[in-house]
Amino acid sequence: MNTSPFFRQRSTWVGMLALVAAGSACVWALNRPAQAADKKAEPSAAPPVQATTAPIKQQDVPIYRAGIGTVTAAQSVTVKARIDGQLDQVGFIEGQDVKAGQMLARIDQRTLQAQLAQARAQKAKDQATLVNARVDLARYTSLLGEEAATQQQVDTQKALVAQLVAAVQTDDAQIQYAQVQLGFTTITAPISGRVGARLVDPGNIVHAADTNGLVVINQVDPISVVFTLPEEAFQDINRALNASGAGGAGRDPLAVQAYPRTGSELLGAGKLVLLNNQIDTASGTVQLKASFANPTHALWPGQYVNVRLVLGQRRQALTMPAAAVQRSQSGTYAYVVAPDGQTVQPQTIEVASIQDGIAIIDKGLSAGQRVVVDGQYKLKPGARIVEASRGAAKLADAGEQK
Repeated sequence: MNTSPFFRQRSTWVGMLALVAAGSACVWALNRPAQAADKKAEPSAAPPVQATTAPIKQQDVPIYRAGIGTVTAAQSVTVKARIDGQLDQVGFIEGQDVKAGQMLARIDQRTLQAQLAQARAQKAKDQATLVNARVDLARYTSLLGEEAATQQQVDTQKALVAQLVAAVQTDDAQIQYAQVQLGFTTITAPISGRVGARLVDPGNIVHAADTNGLVVINQVDPISVVFTLPEEAFQDINRALNASGAGGAGRDPLAVQAYPRTGSELLGAGKLVLLNNQIDTASGTVQLKASFANPTHALWPGQYVNVRLVLGQRRQALTMPAAAVQRSQSGTYAYVVAPDGQTVQPQTIEVASIQDGIAIIDKGLSAGQRVVVDGQYKLKPGARIVEASRGAAKLADAGEQK
C-alpha cells in the first residue's frame, strides 16, 4: 500500500469535498418543500367585480312637496223641487253629461196654470172697475165746476181710483208670482256637469222640503283636488308663492301634479287655487286645493291621488341615480370610478334630496364623474370593476347578500 504523505493529503481533501457536497444536497432538499409552499401561499390577483355605472349629470330639477289628496267636484249641486206636486217627466239619463239650462224634470203644471188664469182674470176685473172709476171722477170734476157736485164727492172718487190702481198692481204681482211658480214646474240644470243616479221616479209626489232631491250634478271638468301637507311645509309654500307673485294680477299660480296611488302615470297638471287661511292644529297640516282641466275624465270625484306641489326648480343641479347612494355610520357615500375606468374608491357625499329615483348632490361629486349603481356589495376601496348589465349586477348583489 502506498502510504506516502502526498496520497494521505489527497485523500483528506477528497473526503472534505464529499462532506461539503452532501451538506449542500441536504440543505437544498430541506429548502425545496418550503419554497414550494411559499409559491403556493402567494395570493393570485382578485378578479374584477361586475358593476353597473352611471354618469353624474347636471340638469334642472323641480322642487316639490308631495302629499295625498282627494278628488272633488269643482261644483256639486243637489237638484231639488221648489214646489210640491207630482213628478210627471224626467229629462235626463243617469250618468250623462248635461248642460246648464237643460231640462231635467217636469212637475204637473195644471194647478198652477189655473192659478195663473185666475190672477189674470182678477186683473181684468179690476182694470174694468178702474176704467169706470176714472170716468166717474172726470164726471164729478166737471160737475164741481158747475157747482152740481160737492168737493167731498170728487175727493171720494179720487180715493176710489187710487184704490183700484193699487188693486191692479196687486193683480200684476199675483200674475208674476203665479208665473214664477209655474216656471218651477220645469226643473233645469243649474250647472254643466255629470248627473248621478236618479233619486225619484216619475209618478211620485215631490216636495220642496225633501232632503234628498231629484239628482246630484257634479262638475268634473274642470275638477278640484283637495290635499294636505305638513305644517312644516307652510314656510316653503309661502316663500314660493311670494317668489312667483301668485295671487297678483297677471301672475301664474303654483303648478300641481296628480298621480295615481299606485303607478307613475301623470293623471293631470293643474294650478294651486287655495292655501287655506289657517293650519289645522288637530292634525298639524295645512289644507290646499288645486284645479285641473279634466277633458278625458282621468280624475274622478272621490278618487285618492298622490299630489305634487311644485315650488320651483333647482337650476343645474348635480344628479345621479338614487341607487348609487350608500350609507354607513359615518354618513353617505358613493363608489366613484377612477379616471382609469377600472378601479373604484368610496367618496363621501352630501345628498340634498332624493325624488323620483334621482339623488340631488350638494357636495362630494362633480359633473362627468361616474358612480357605481349596481354591484356595490362586492366592492372594496381600490377594487377593480368591469362594466356589466344592470340585471347581471343586481343578480350578483343578491347572491352576495345571501
